[in-house]
Amino acid sequence: MKSSTSQQRELSGIAVSTPLLPKHLLKVQNSFLIFLLLCSSPVFTQDFAVYVSDAAGFNSPPWKILKFDENGTNPEVFINTNLGWPQDILFLEDQGVVLVSNLTTGLINKHDAETGSLISTFAGGIGGPTRIKIGADNLLYVLQWSGNGRVWRYDLDGTFVDEFTAVGVSQSIGMDWDSEGNLYVSSFSGRSVRKFDSAGNDLGLFINSNLLGPTNIWFDDNGDLLVVDYNGTAVKRFDSAGNYLGDFLTGLGNAEGVAHLPNGNILIGNGSNNAVKMFSPEGTYISDFISNSSGNLINPNAVVVRDFTTVNTNTISVQSQVRISPSVGTLFYLEAAIDQRIEKLSIYNIDGRLIKTLQPFTRTTSWQANNYADGLYLLEVQLSDGSQTISKLMVQH
Repeated sequence: MKSSTSQQRELSGIAVSTPLLPKHLLKVQNSFLIFLLLCSSPVFTQDFAVYVSDAAGFNSPPWKILKFDENGTNPEVFINTNLGWPQDILFLEDQGVVLVSNLTTGLINKHDAETGSLISTFAGGIGGPTRIKIGADNLLYVLQWSGNGRVWRYDLDGTFVDEFTAVGVSQSIGMDWDSEGNLYVSSFSGRSVRKFDSAGNDLGLFINSNLLGPTNIWFDDNGDLLVVDYNGTAVKRFDSAGNYLGDFLTGLGNAEGVAHLPNGNILIGNGSNNAVKMFSPEGTYISDFISNSSGNLINPNAVVVRDFTTVNTNTISVQSQVRISPSVGTLFYLEAAIDQRIEKLSIYNIDGRLIKTLQPFTRTTSWQANNYADGLYLLEVQLSDGSQTISKLMVQH
């Protein structure tokens, strides 16, 4: 008889001990088999590029998506056709594509991730799509500048799912989730941030003061909400109750677009000097990461770091850092097996290319694999002490 806290599964001659989750977490559809081996001392090759969407004259061109190297230099034009006031950039590494939202055309277009060539329209008929992000449910969340202002959701193949919210947010242009799964959406014209629960129910205005034109928003590790204020010359900090705590980053002008470098430094698109500024994780200005008008940059309104980190998995040993629930379905849950804090989980394909990042890690962290092909995947566990381990995942539908 198996114990109530763990169970053993023999897979390819390897025993993996994992905890049992509550029954309601095991009720999932379709079937796949997951086994877990953990690696020690993996060899990493760190490389990344920075992509910036250029809004140029806003509703007038020349629009473009620029690509810079890891030092913010060597600009090259990645995309300069089939754009209409481009907004956000989202790479779907497992599909080899990049999505670009276009405000004036109402389209999210799908481009080749390497060449930038247009493949097809991912979704259309949207009221000025701005920010696009993948939620914990593995659906694409889309904000609307106009239209009915509601948050729309799509499958990652472009199939429309639903209107996630019943309440519209005017000129919505920034979103993020807190640790409990609540969604926050900023309104540029409303000078506010609205809160929705994990089911899309409206919880009212979370912030309605101290903002002049909020764009991007994100939560830090302390649970504070950071808001890029386009007209307010700063990134402003609010606590978990929505109370204003003061400026976090200063010296900005027409700021929009935010990204985090692998070392924790923060990049902010700064329209007033046609540059991308870099700050330390504590908010101290370091330098202009992308200098004034580099690559003929005019108005940066999205900044994205694309991580090309690869891993060498030749040396493997069994350890116990993260447990994965053995379950039937396309969704599985991850649980820390040690007390030390886990900073980030990253999933790679068998070629060692990053396809998904799960951050921050919580007790309910999960990965939905229904849109991923059968085969071997790699899970990197990054611990708070800076050490890293790699696990192997075998996904079979």
